[in-house]
Amino acid sequence: MKTNFIFIVADDLGFADLGCYGGRVPVSPNLDRMAQRGIRFVNGYANSPVCSPTRFGMISGRYQYRFRGAAEEPMTGRFRGSDTVGMPPSHPSLPSYLKALGYDTALIGKWHLGYPPHFSPEKSGYRYHFGPLSGGVSYFSHVDRTRKHDMVENGEPADYTGQYMTDLLTDKAVGYLHERKAQDQPFLLSLHYTAPHWPWETRSQAKANPQTDLDITDKQSGSIEIYQQMIRELDEGCGRVLDALDELGLAENTMVIFTSDNGGERFSDTWPLVGGKMDLTEGGIRVPYIVQWPATIPAGSVSAQHCMTMDWSASILRIAGAEIDPAYPLDGVNLLPVLQDPAHQFERPLFWRMKHRDQRAYRLGSWKYLKVNEHEYLFNLDQDQRERANKATLEPERLAAMREAYLNWAASMGEIPAEARSEDVYTLADMPAR
Repeated sequence: MKTNFIFIVADDLGFADLGCYGGRVPVSPNLDRMAQRGIRFVNGYANSPVCSPTRFGMISGRYQYRFRGAAEEPMTGRFRGSDTVGMPPSHPSLPSYLKALGYDTALIGKWHLGYPPHFSPEKSGYRYHFGPLSGGVSYFSHVDRTRKHDMVENGEPADYTGQYMTDLLTDKAVGYLHERKAQDQPFLLSLHYTAPHWPWETRSQAKANPQTDLDITDKQSGSIEIYQQMIRELDEGCGRVLDALDELGLAENTMVIFTSDNGGERFSDTWPLVGGKMDLTEGGIRVPYIVQWPATIPAGSVSAQHCMTMDWSASILRIAGAEIDPAYPLDGVNLLPVLQDPAHQFERPLFWRMKHRDQRAYRLGSWKYLKVNEHEYLFNLDQDQRERANKATLEPERLAAMREAYLNWAASMGEIPAEARSEDVYTLADMPAR
């Protein structure tokens, strides 16, 4: 019997927002229960500290720097119609590999990997897609940051105006699981929530509100309490999906992965980490990873294994038995040995780079090399998770070796295109007049 896969991705969730990661308010009983039934990773990272690049790594199993589209931080609606900034349909992907193996493939939720007619979920291997194509989308009116309606179903506009996005995606996901049970076909369900990404809107708001509806220029909107309620509603959705697996008798043979696409934003809890979204400090890249798979994973496990988003895609492909096209070798590594034996660990070098503030990072074992503009840092994360004690002057040989390793890796990825832009240069000029 083939294993089913559900890859749940939250948007801008902080490392310590969930109870099982030390959260200070009770917002995640269902995800906490998932951790008790499976395994929790404490050294898990996103491929990038910003959304779209991580999703390139996730769908490809490769470093996002191999794709032109991932050089944009983030990729906004100004790229509608572009034939270069997006996930190339010719490139093998997680869903296309599984589709070739007889899996049904569905993306319910956020795509953010390029716009039609040149790019789409369907062109990259998903048989079914429901959700927004862009990044931030309002929760009730479903418009993107350019004020365009952005909800599609298999490429066609879908009008669900007035329905709360988080609940709408959950409804579609639960319905999909019932369909798969009836069809008795193995499946990949990519469930990519938009919560708790801005705008700061909860279910109780009940309708679109022009004061909060995607007004990203309003720095006074939102609150910690609203953000935490958005996580509660996300958690409720995850609980409904997990309950559906139990009710349908699918849980035992379904591997469910939960994570975030990058570190937390302004209202997130990242303690004890510092920094957040857009930064290569730990708060911008370290994220929760919870995995449930009763047939394989010992319940209540915790792993210190270092891993990155693309490793989970590589692991799914390994578990499913996919043959990887040698023209597109994976950068992700197989984590199945850790799932089978949570005490198992292996060395996993991890690299990042960002055009935003010219950031570079490399983690190997307990050590992390970080460069921001012209400032270099060396941290022992086992002793200093808050990245406060810079060891660069005390460990010059280690610093030089890690710098060289980073530069060798970066050379293998190619240069960042000069025309690529980062979040810090997006201004109100990119927004249409209101």
